[in-house]
Amino acid sequence: MVKVKEAVVKNWQLYLMLAIPVILTIIFKYLPMYGIQIAFRDYKASAGITGSQWVGMKWFERFFSSPNCWRMIKNTFLLAFYSLLWSFPVPIFLALALHQLRFQRFKTGVQTILYAPHFISIMIVCGMLRIFLSPTGGLINLLLGTQVDFLSEASAFRTIYIASGIWQDAGWGIIVYMATLAGIDSSQYEAAKIDGASMFQRIRFIDFPELVPTIVLMLIMSAGNLMNIGFEKVWLLQTDLNKATSDVIAVYVYQQGIEHAKYSYATAVGLFNTIVNVALLILVNKIVKRLSDDISFV
Repeated sequence: MVKVKEAVVKNWQLYLMLAIPVILTIIFKYLPMYGIQIAFRDYKASAGITGSQWVGMKWFERFFSSPNCWRMIKNTFLLAFYSLLWSFPVPIFLALALHQLRFQRFKTGVQTILYAPHFISIMIVCGMLRIFLSPTGGLINLLLGTQVDFLSEASAFRTIYIASGIWQDAGWGIIVYMATLAGIDSSQYEAAKIDGASMFQRIRFIDFPELVPTIVLMLIMSAGNLMNIGFEKVWLLQTDLNKATSDVIAVYVYQQGIEHAKYSYATAVGLFNTIVNVALLILVNKIVKRLSDDISFV
């Protein structure tokens, strides 16, 4: 106990710096959890949280008995799963390709071009998509020689959502992998070149093995947000004709909680979505443990 106190006194500046994010996390992440009980009450603002009537699982039962419940769950899962399936590998391949470039100016230019879309707001991106996909004068229709309203096609919504997500976020995802590749000892490449290893062999036997721990960590983090589909893009691209594939839980929570002021019901639906995310995170973590027992941090 004395040693702990001495350590705290000796490094009080570090503990003070650590206290700031800890306090902020408690205030903005843990204290709001008190409001979760709204999902089990018939919440009325005039009565407050504790003064509202306890209704148990009423709102969960209503959600699961609603006509569009399973369609929303299916759409949310498929949109998130396909986004992960197609979006996750792209930054890895781009990072491996960029790492092989030796002309620094060209490499920097390519990185800037890839990073830039990340800083465009979702609203601007959706506006660009509506212009490009317009049936009258849209770039895609001009190239294809057609007049198709792609945003009104339910079958095209997932492709539009995923492709635009890859374009906007793939470049930003490269940063983590490039940082890992930058830490590789250059002597390994020199030895590989002396042994006659080709570029693809160097990628396979040097670069990729170094990336595996980072890839696993990023996969676990991505799987933990599998059901967290971004509300903004879906909401801005959704039309009455594409709801068969664009009707997701996040939009439904917004409609019920903000537009219709059904706070308890919206909280219950959001809580269900969070529970599914936690379950998926635990499942993926266990699967990765079995497949990668040699990775110490898993």
